[in-house]
Amino acid sequence: MVRVTAAVLEVDGRVLIARRPAGERRGGLWEFPGGTLEPGEDPRDCLRRELREELGIEVEVGELLVRHVQAYEDVTIELSSYRARLVAGTPQAREHDALAWAAPDELPDYEFPAADGPTVELLCRAGREGAR
Repeated sequence: MVRVTAAVLEVDGRVLIARRPAGERRGGLWEFPGGTLEPGEDPRDCLRRELREELGIEVEVGELLVRHVQAYEDVTIELSSYRARLVAGTPQAREHDALAWAAPDELPDYEFPAADGPTVELLCRAGREGAR
């Protein structure tokens, strides 16, 4: 099983999502930015490293929101999604072909890999409850 982290980075009520390049596995799908843990690496350290490398930003990693195991045809991953706070930099698409800031109620308009489904559901539910 491959362990992966993802950031729920929210600014002004919108969440940062990134589109995977067409030539990659699950290419063309949107995801919460993050990456694969290296052996012995702490998940929060991994997330900080990956966001620095992929987006050129520094973040403070907060609470674990969702941990989900997803089996694909080619790999099984354990995805841990954490709340994150931007502390320095402006996100740049270095390894993705697009970035977007989406309100929680807009997330269903984007196509995500199955592993991101529980995080999308959590954010949509929280957005609906916050709108009441």
